Amino acid sequence: MPHSPAILPERGLADRLTATFWRHPRLLLAVLLTPPLLWLGVVYLGSLAALLLQSFFSIDEFSGVVKQEFTLKTYAELFRAQNLDIILRTLLMAALVTVASAIIAFPIAYYAARFARGRWKAVFYLGVMLPLWSSYLVKVYAWKLILAREGIVTWVADHIGAGPLMARALEEQWFGGSSLSTSPVGTFIVFVYIWMPYMILPMQAALERVPGSMLEASADLGASRAQTFRTVIFPLALPGIVAGSIFTFSLTLGDYIVPQIIGNSARFIGLAVYQFQGTAGNLPLAAAFAVVPIVIMLIYLAIAKRMGAFDAL
Repeated sequence: MPHSPAILPERGLADRLTATFWRHPRLLLAVLLTPPLLWLGVVYLGSLAALLLQSFFSIDEFSGVVKQEFTLKTYAELFRAQNLDIILRTLLMAALVTVASAIIAFPIAYYAARFARGRWKAVFYLGVMLPLWSSYLVKVYAWKLILAREGIVTWVADHIGAGPLMARALEEQWFGGSSLSTSPVGTFIVFVYIWMPYMILPMQAALERVPGSMLEASADLGASRAQTFRTVIFPLALPGIVAGSIFTFSLTLGDYIVPQIIGNSARFIGLAVYQFQGTAGNLPLAAAFAVVPIVIMLIYLAIAKRMGAFDAL
């Protein structure tokens, strides 16, 4: 008796699509990449293009109406004394936060990379990542209370006899403020705390790539610990340090919440953008200010790439 051929169920749309994608993998790649690329192109790059366009407009000083005529007048305003002071103050703060974060983060990252194993490495990652899981605003307001005149820092200073010294330091212009919560130093402390994890993790990843055999060879050749650090560890860890600095530097450049809550009335770039596009209603100048950190970071990223920082991310 002849065997009847097996009857396959009718192929539906899903089966036909699966077969088409299997035969044409590039088509599948295009389907998967098109939505995110459209989102990136329309929303992100489109908003940047609109921002750049606004920066070439100007505002009428009498009516407050934006004049949509191409001009470099708004960029020239960035070189006024008060605006240039904002840019330089922000750059100085970003540089100081980056250097301080690197100095504090290095021993933590080095211990985690060279000595932490098993459970202790998990504790390390938990300790570094835990602050990132809490609310940004909660952390900033918590530091405002810690640094306030009635906060724990002042209380400890009074009990160890350093209260008069702190009060004298707060009178200095560079330290400045009625308390640490209204001083540039307070702003600096909060910035370092907030962005520290972004420095520790790339640095730890770079230090883990340092071969232990190179450290043993350095010791066998008679190098001291300082020489080993200077000639072996630091050069190999430098890409990780630069990678971490990309985060700390750029995030400090654009932040406006910390300077608004912690510190004195001195403005930073992020706060200037927020105020000019909001209460002041000067959208062209806000756009010009926003272009400044973009240009700075493009230059910074180009230097970081040449130093191999992207390999440490």
